Amino acid sequence: MAQSGKSIRNRIRILRFHHDEMTQQQLADQVGVTRQTVNAIEGGKYSPSLEVAFRIAHVFGKPIEEVFQFVDASG
Repeated sequence: MAQSGKSIRNRIRILRFHHDEMTQQQLADQVGVTRQTVNAIEGGKYSPSLEVAFRIAHVFGKPIEEVFQFVDASG
C-alpha cells in the first residue's frame, strides 16, 4: 500500500474507547475474527475484507465511512 501512496486509515481505537473502552477481543468476538486480526486492522497493517469492514462499522453503529477512510497521499 505504501508504495502507491494510498492507504486505508481507521478510527477503530477511538471508537473502541468511546464504546465503554471495548477491548480488541470484545470487538473481535462481535465481528467474528481473531483479536490478532483486529490488532492488525487497527494498526493499519492489514486491510479488512469489505464484509469485515461493514461488520466493524455495524458494531459501532456508524456508517463505514466514519470508521474507515481511503487516503491518497500521492497528492
